[in-house]
Amino acid sequence: MIVFRLGRIRTPQGPGMVLLLPFIDSFQRVDLRTRAFSVPPCKLASKDGAVLSVGADVQFRIWDPVLSVMTVKDLNTATRMTAQNAMTKALLKRSLREIQMEKLKISDQLLLEINDVTRAWGLEVDRMELAVEAVLQPPQDSPAGPSLDSTLQQLALHFLGGGMNSVAGGAPLLGPDTLEMVSEVELPAPHVGAGPSPKQPVAEGLLTALQPFLSEALVSQVGACYQFNVILPSGTQSIYFLDLTTGQGRVGHGVPDGIPDVVVDMTEEDLQALLCRELRPLGAYMSGRLKVKGDLAVAMKLEAVLRALK
Repeated sequence: MIVFRLGRIRTPQGPGMVLLLPFIDSFQRVDLRTRAFSVPPCKLASKDGAVLSVGADVQFRIWDPVLSVMTVKDLNTATRMTAQNAMTKALLKRSLREIQMEKLKISDQLLLEINDVTRAWGLEVDRMELAVEAVLQPPQDSPAGPSLDSTLQQLALHFLGGGMNSVAGGAPLLGPDTLEMVSEVELPAPHVGAGPSPKQPVAEGLLTALQPFLSEALVSQVGACYQFNVILPSGTQSIYFLDLTTGQGRVGHGVPDGIPDVVVDMTEEDLQALLCRELRPLGAYMSGRLKVKGDLAVAMKLEAVLRALK
């Protein structure tokens, strides 16, 4: 029993008879026995694009009752959140095969990471065991490399400079293995005269190619305006917008007309992986590859745009 006398903490009392002064002392009971709880199964995206339902079983005990009362109000909730956050961050960095083959090793690493946080609360986790409930979506990567459906082939044609005109002119379609990053070049100032047009940046080509897939149904579902601050390989930053608030939606270069609901910071490589469905918005946010300024729930509605591409 932890006793507070006129607001000052005293030496832990008990077990047994404890004398309390009415109106002067207040107390809080602390159970020093080992307790357990379950982290409810949650959906996580692995490094290779698989979607898993993963939970965990955790056993813990309080070794310092004074710290447990003074530092944290609700130990059960705080420990559960710490375990869930550590589990999410750890699994985002591993493929499905690693999670299935090295489950015990991952559990031991999580145990150490959680204890680094909870020791300051007077609490120690004795056991942590992962439980993979189900594989909701298989990995997107295969030994032969990622494949592109017809939509992604059109995207690849667009940002590699071919466009639909190259298809009409008889140029061969790009195969699954031809998708690659194109080096960013500085666009010269517009001028009058004949000559080849400069190579289109990867980010601009990818985002501009979204226009045919925008619709009134998508605008009704999302109803938000996004600003993308894309960091190019050269270290410079380009700004693009995706406005899904009116009509059939618009996408283009520069800042939107009004104030965006969400501002997203990401690299050009991560933007390509996002639009090619090699990276999920939630997984990118949890791993720090996608930085969001604004309402996170609105930012996660980008998943609807990706489904439209599919």
